[in-house]
Amino acid sequence: MARRQKQPPSVVVVGSSNTDFVVQSSKLPEPGMTVLGGEFQIVPGGKGANQAVAAARAGAPVSFVANIGRDDFGGAALQRFEREGIGTRFIVRDRHTPSGVALIMVDDKGRNLISVAAGSNDRLAKAHIDRAKQAFAGARCCLLQLETPLPTVEAALRLARREGVTTILDPAPYRRLAKRILQLVDILTPNETELAAMTGLPVKTKRDIERAAEALLQSGVGEVLATCGVRGVCRLAKQEKNWFQAPKVRAVDTVGAGDCFNGALASALSVGLTGAAAIQFAVKAAARSVTRPGAQPSFPKIKPDAH
Repeated sequence: MARRQKQPPSVVVVGSSNTDFVVQSSKLPEPGMTVLGGEFQIVPGGKGANQAVAAARAGAPVSFVANIGRDDFGGAALQRFEREGIGTRFIVRDRHTPSGVALIMVDDKGRNLISVAAGSNDRLAKAHIDRAKQAFAGARCCLLQLETPLPTVEAALRLARREGVTTILDPAPYRRLAKRILQLVDILTPNETELAAMTGLPVKTKRDIERAAEALLQSGVGEVLATCGVRGVCRLAKQEKNWFQAPKVRAVDTVGAGDCFNGALASALSVGLTGAAAIQFAVKAAARSVTRPGAQPSFPKIKPDAH
C-alpha cells in the first residue's frame, strides 16, 4: 500500500517512469557503427519520475501521477519514490503492459543518445487524471512532459487550470502540439532542439533563440524558458526578456539536466519565489547535476529560500 504524505502536495508531476540502461562510451556511434563501450549501469529514469525526484529533493511535497508495470522494474520504482518522500497514491500498477525502459549511451564529453520504449507510460489515461483530482486541489504547480499520451497531458493541463494551479510543460520528447494545448501552459521549457522543432526557426545565436521564443509566446503560452545548456536560460514573457547565465562546471553527464531544472523550478515556484529567483535556483541545481553521472542519482538536495 502506498504511503500517505504528511503534507499535501505543492507540486503535482504527471508523467513517465522508466528504467535506464546506460553504457559509457568513448564516442557515440553513427548509424551502422558498433562502438565498444565501457561501464554499464541500470539506473532509475523517465522524465516524469526524474522531475518528481528533482522537485522532492529541492524540498517540495510532491505527488506523482503515473502508470507503471506490475514487474520488478515497476516495484523497484515505487519503492524509490516512497524513499524520496514522493506521494504514490495516484500511481497506477498496470496489469497488462511492462514498465518503460530507456537505452542510453553517454560519451566522454557528457553527450548522449537515448531511445525509449514507453511501455506502461503509453497507458496513462484521462481517467487516471480524473481519479487524481485530489492531488491538484491546493497544489501550487503541475509539471508535465510528453512521454505520456497527449490527451492525458491535455486533461491534466485542463484540470490544473480549473484548480488554479500553475502549469509547467517540458515539451520533450518533441511532439507537435495543438494551439489549444499551448494556451493551457503557463510556463513552457523547451531546450534548443525542441525550440527549433516547435517553431521551424534557427537557434544558432542568442537573437535566434529570442525570436523563436517570441514565436511560441504568440501561440498563447504564458512565458517561455528556453534552456540552452552552457549559454544559460532565455526567459520571454509579455514585455519581458532576460538571460540567466549558467555556472561554469565540468560536465560529466548531461542526462537528466533538463529534468533537474524543471523539478527544481517547480519546487522554487511552489514556495513563492519570484520568476527570476526560481529560475536562478533551477539553473544552479541543473549545473550541479551535470557534474555527476546518471539522472536521478545526480540530482542535488538543495532547497530554495521561501519568500
